[in-house]
Amino acid sequence: MQLYVVIVAGGNGKRMGSEVPKQFLELAGRPVLMHTIERFRSFNNSIEIITVLPENQLRHWIELQERHAFKIPQTLVKGGSSRFLSVRNGLRFVNTSGMVAIHDGVRPFVSIDTIKRCFETAEKLGNAIPAISPTESLRILNEEGSTPVDRFHVKQIQTPQVFNADLIKKAYLQEYSNEFTDDATVLEKTGEKINLIEGNRENIKITNPEDLLISAALLATFS
Repeated sequence: MQLYVVIVAGGNGKRMGSEVPKQFLELAGRPVLMHTIERFRSFNNSIEIITVLPENQLRHWIELQERHAFKIPQTLVKGGSSRFLSVRNGLRFVNTSGMVAIHDGVRPFVSIDTIKRCFETAEKLGNAIPAISPTESLRILNEEGSTPVDRFHVKQIQTPQVFNADLIKKAYLQEYSNEFTDDATVLEKTGEKINLIEGNRENIKITNPEDLLISAALLATFS
């Protein structure tokens, strides 16, 4: 069975306070995106990698790969004006039936075990979405102010979100809706049940400056 991963890397450096897009920020001397791609190559040497980037970043990414002698084969795809359209563009290059993961380019610390669980569960059930339980108390805002939320009934959603390729490609033929907060919600709109599995807490999304500090510490111990 053919395995794919669509890695979506369309971010910028605004929340980082940097002119460098966050997927290109250096972590241990190399762009974050390279570390992310290597996770999936380590999981399965034959997985087909589809990297989606804004059109104005494609040439720079090619130059970075040459500079760092980064040789992992990929299909490079021009992103759209939104994450939804970027994923749709990437899925057009999933040319056979199989299983496809959709992953954030700035999540380099997804564990091999998490990737494996996602693919195995999705093969059985059609989809698998990694999630973790929050550790802090939560409150929801309302007209009266706020009320507490039982955190045991709440999950933080991660990627990779893994799907039967035919199901998710069909789901992405829908028109965009504001209800679509991730790939799971796109599939869910078609009537499919979403299956949550345990993710890994280190699988952070690098978004803010403090995330780079955490990432440097994780990189020293993560395997």
